[in-house]
Amino acid sequence: MSSSLKRYGFILLLVVVSLLIALPQKFTIPYHLFGNEGLVQFVRPDLNLNIGGVKLQKSFDLKSGLDIQGGTQIILEADMSSIPEEDRVDALESTRQVILRRVDLYGVNEPVVQSSITQDDYRIIVELAGVDDPEEALQLIGTTAQLDFRLQGEPTPESTVSARAFLSTFKETPLNGKDLKRSSVQFDQQSNAPVVTLEFNDEGAEKFAEITKANVNNVLGIFLDNVPLMLPRINVPILDGRAIITGGFTVDEAKNLSIQLNAGALPVSVHVLQQQTIGASLGQSSVQKSVVAGLLGLGLVMLFMVLLYGWKGFIADIALIIYAILTIALYKLMNVTLTLPGIAGLVLSIGMAVDANILIFERMKEELRAGKPFELAMKLGFGRAWDSIKDANITTIFTSLVLINPFNFPFLNSSGLVRGFGLTLFIGVVLSLFTGVVVSRTLMRIFLKPYEIPTGR
Repeated sequence: MSSSLKRYGFILLLVVVSLLIALPQKFTIPYHLFGNEGLVQFVRPDLNLNIGGVKLQKSFDLKSGLDIQGGTQIILEADMSSIPEEDRVDALESTRQVILRRVDLYGVNEPVVQSSITQDDYRIIVELAGVDDPEEALQLIGTTAQLDFRLQGEPTPESTVSARAFLSTFKETPLNGKDLKRSSVQFDQQSNAPVVTLEFNDEGAEKFAEITKANVNNVLGIFLDNVPLMLPRINVPILDGRAIITGGFTVDEAKNLSIQLNAGALPVSVHVLQQQTIGASLGQSSVQKSVVAGLLGLGLVMLFMVLLYGWKGFIADIALIIYAILTIALYKLMNVTLTLPGIAGLVLSIGMAVDANILIFERMKEELRAGKPFELAMKLGFGRAWDSIKDANITTIFTSLVLINPFNFPFLNSSGLVRGFGLTLFIGVVLSLFTGVVVSRTLMRIFLKPYEIPTGR
């Protein structure tokens, strides 16, 4: 089997799988067969597998953002007046983590909780799509995190073990988040494994010393908002107010635990700077207009390619349809929350998706005019157009990364809407490279004949 046929088989399989993912959850198809009319309902299956005891579950629904689905946006401003300047970034991140965890417990699907730092303004932007009671959500977000330490009492009998019964065995101690000075991530000098350190203030060090002296080999649970973060065991009395928690952490796990501990250690008071409720009707109307604009743009681009390049343009249109299917499937697999700016990025990337084909086809025309055979002209067309394609798309990729700001640089954009535009633009450019070069080239090699390629004048 030739390499082109192998690539064609891979592309065909990829398109079929992507199409199943990209389809809506339910839709009906009318049919007319032998004089009979009716409707066939199609229900798209979601991923639900159990392989070796490992469950793989994935819903292939397209997530809608706040501006489409409707909901509440709350902008909170943090009061950093009592927080040392070197701890303010960590304090803001700690607060963001607590709010995000609370929103998850509230039951909001795909919440967006982002921090924003501009000069001396420390803010948290909370977007709750589909929330019907914004006041209740606001009350939940605005409460202060409670960090406390609890000792495990008598264990419950195994026959009555439950999560509620197990947690009820832990009794409160005088030690709480006000006594914790800070938590940080360090590395064990012998094993180089990440560990989480705790440093208590003077009052907390005295409390911690009394607890550890009287409860060696007992479990001292660390609770945040009545939920256990970790259940470490006291191995030796700790008298200096500095403790080390080990547990086979990964670096990310240790950092996350440290951030959660600091949420109680560095409480930040926040107040509502702005709150607005967005209706779903406005979003749905905008989506309908965006879809119409996208389909119109797609149709015009496809018509342009056929009129200008004939059969080559038709193959480019097939690649463009494949691009659209792959894009929607990837949005669902990556849990991309689709917003109106995100739709704008998608529509923009549709036009850019044919750029590579135009460059390649024009190069092929030049080679064919020079008398090169079709196979050689196609090879040279793809090869010599690649530098221009690469440079143009890499520039756009870098621009989209600046808009996405994946490392949360404070001097770059932190708006969720702008990030949504950048993310859809990034996905679109990367996929357009694949469909414009790999897919188009494979289809041309298999389906086009040399005499079907006009050389142009």
